[in-house]
Amino acid sequence: MNLVKFTKSFSARLLPLAATLLLAACAKPAPVEEPVRAVKVVTVGVQSMQSKVEFAGEVRARVESRLGFRVGGKLTQRPVELGQHVKAGQVLAQLDPQDYKLAAAAGRAQLTAAATNRDLAAADFKRYKELKDQNFISGAELERRETTLKAAQSQFEQAQAQWSGQGNQVGYATLVADVAGVVTAVDAEPGQVVAAGTPVVSIAQDGPRDVVFSVPEDKVAAIKPGSGVTVRAWASSSIFQGVVREVSASADPVTRTFGVKVALDAKDAPALGSTVAVVPQALQRGVSPVIKLPTTAFRQDGKASAVWVLDTASMTVRLQPVQIATADGNEVVVASGLQPGMQVVVAGVHVLSPGQKVSIYKENVTVAPVGQAQVAIDSVAKSAAAK
Repeated sequence: MNLVKFTKSFSARLLPLAATLLLAACAKPAPVEEPVRAVKVVTVGVQSMQSKVEFAGEVRARVESRLGFRVGGKLTQRPVELGQHVKAGQVLAQLDPQDYKLAAAAGRAQLTAAATNRDLAAADFKRYKELKDQNFISGAELERRETTLKAAQSQFEQAQAQWSGQGNQVGYATLVADVAGVVTAVDAEPGQVVAAGTPVVSIAQDGPRDVVFSVPEDKVAAIKPGSGVTVRAWASSSIFQGVVREVSASADPVTRTFGVKVALDAKDAPALGSTVAVVPQALQRGVSPVIKLPTTAFRQDGKASAVWVLDTASMTVRLQPVQIATADGNEVVVASGLQPGMQVVVAGVHVLSPGQKVSIYKENVTVAPVGQAQVAIDSVAKSAAAK
């Protein structure tokens, strides 16, 4: 009997507890509050920016020649190297001249034979002329001897011309510099068989220097021959002034850009092959007010760019679409979408959401206890003095 009463009493107590647990399990969890994130902000202001267009150029010699042999053969030596300065008349390369020497010797022998035939024909003509004067032979026979002399004279002249040409080919086996300059390219090595006219060495002649750069089609019309150009060396802070000397009449078939050559003074020009920055004065537009922000302030919202703008009243952020005009170093020039005085988040933009509460980040500056530090220094100094 007591067991039955205990069971009923336990059941009566257990049912309310089970119901309470069941209701707690079915209830929705309490929403988690968004954390207040600390962000860095900047106040939008108007800055001045000089609008200019800058191109990359290369310093080249105004005249650069690709030299090759006028005859073919095996290259035996090339005493010059890349970057070496050469003088006019200096030997650049040498072919094996043996075949040309043999041909010249054969031409000399043919010339000697032709000279002998000519002299023999001249002697015959002289003798027959004396016989004609004494009326021992007819005029027709004398004419035949005269014709033979003329033919021998022509053969002699032909042999003489051939021998001169073969002698020149011996000289063509040696490649010499026409003018003083710097070797800018080497296209053949000793042991290589080259054909006539094949480039072996390229020489940039001493004298005026040009800066060569390319401009797109939409800007080439503004650059005219004679207009000024500012040239800045990349390896140093040196500034040079040049003048446009030539503008290409047709576009490059690959890059579709137009080549421009700027004349520089050879005395102050950078070294050949140097890379320089070129700023045509015709493309400068002066100083204009713009809004610039760091690149860290921008995020991609679909296909458009946007920034987070801080609402100081509620300390929340909202996404503001903007249009970008161009880049200026590590900053971006904003064309539209912002007004001076707005506060824009520049750090932590990728962890924010619209309407999120934020706080302005302030750097903690630790101030050293100057008084205590000075006491410690004085104590150490006194101990050292006592010892």
